[in-house]
Amino acid sequence: MPENTLPAFAYATALGVDVLELDVVISADKQVVVSHEPWFSAAICRLPSGEPIDPAQELQHNLYQLTYSQIRQYDCGLIRHPSFLEQQSVPAYKPLLREVIQQTEAQVSALPRQPMRYSIELKAEPAGDDIFHPQPDEFVALVLAVLGEERVLERVTLLSFDKRILQWARQLVPALSLCLLVEDEQPLAEHLTELGFVPSVFGPNYSLLTPGLLREVQSHRMRLVPWTVNDESAMRQLVKLGVHGITTDYPDRLLRVFREEYTD
Repeated sequence: MPENTLPAFAYATALGVDVLELDVVISADKQVVVSHEPWFSAAICRLPSGEPIDPAQELQHNLYQLTYSQIRQYDCGLIRHPSFLEQQSVPAYKPLLREVIQQTEAQVSALPRQPMRYSIELKAEPAGDDIFHPQPDEFVALVLAVLGEERVLERVTLLSFDKRILQWARQLVPALSLCLLVEDEQPLAEHLTELGFVPSVFGPNYSLLTPGLLREVQSHRMRLVPWTVNDESAMRQLVKLGVHGITTDYPDRLLRVFREEYTD
């Protein structure tokens, strides 16, 4: 299903995943929008007119400069992502965070299963402040407000590569589960020194995992949830390592691996 859309979350929920991982950005009218980038990607989105987006101009379709009513007019489901050939082409827009939560909570309530948990990544970096997103304090406050209104805060982990986001979140809600995302080879100790505290969860690119890093994460009693793992052999290796979760674009593959491992 198209990434970060209502059909995708409904499909994953029906498969039986226990956590939905999604990305959020902010619109011009301060709505929390589910989107991987703070702009409309030319690879997967179309203009309100139905015409393709010029890749050279995609940054001009900046969600932080558009109201949500304008954002809603773009389609991001009919164009198949070039990296996901099995993806279905269905009409889809970028939903609000509260829409995703409300749809999921209603879907789960009709099933004999545990409540859904949410891993929500706040897409931010210093260079994007006031250009593609608000300052970290406002960004965090807007997201927390939605989570509080929807009464799911105790089932949420906030994720970010931007340490400022995690620092603000900890200041506002000290008990909130937080995940530091990492995609570089900087030593974990240095990351934690910069962050100023030990988060609940450590989320590295799975290619960075080594036995030494695994031991270091365990020594800090952090949960380990690597991303983005789409290869089944890598999934099996990580399950045997004892990671606490795996972020994947293919939950069907991961669930199959779980069944095989637990059956064996």
